[in-house]
Amino acid sequence: MSDGQGTKAPWLPPRWFIRLAWSVHRGLYRVTGSRVGLWRPREHRWGTLRLTTVGRRTGQQRSVILAYFEDGPNLVGVAMNGWGEGAPAWWLNLQTHPDASVDLVDGPRLVRGRVATEAERSRLWPRWREADKNFDAHAARRSSETAVVVLEPRPADDLPGTGRRRV
Repeated sequence: MSDGQGTKAPWLPPRWFIRLAWSVHRGLYRVTGSRVGLWRPREHRWGTLRLTTVGRRTGQQRSVILAYFEDGPNLVGVAMNGWGEGAPAWWLNLQTHPDASVDLVDGPRLVRGRVATEAERSRLWPRWREADKNFDAHAARRSSETAVVVLEPRPADDLPGTGRRRV
């Protein structure tokens, strides 16, 4: 694919390889009892977390490992689906059931997911670009805009899905 200026789009591995890599990463996390597979972000480098959402159709818990950055108390990811078309299932689940949990190297956290505002997106998108020089070119492969997802901390005494607190 060309960007219209004579340069080729950066190479991506085949879809089957990307899906296999995801499976291996999740398997390694499970087999090692959560000791391998998550790491903290560093300057100009993303970290990984395990996000657990509620399935929008099944109501069952679903987990996935994602790349993220920290933005103050918030965790920030992108709904990129391996740069393939369509939104990833975890993002569709969060849109239906925004309350979720994450496992970080430092331990678990309750979060509420939402799409970044335009101002947040303008500020956060360049952080992803710093971590991957091909980030914009990969995003351009998609027919729809890639959502920047903000995972905000949620108090432990929140009632899931209600926005109300226990008293």
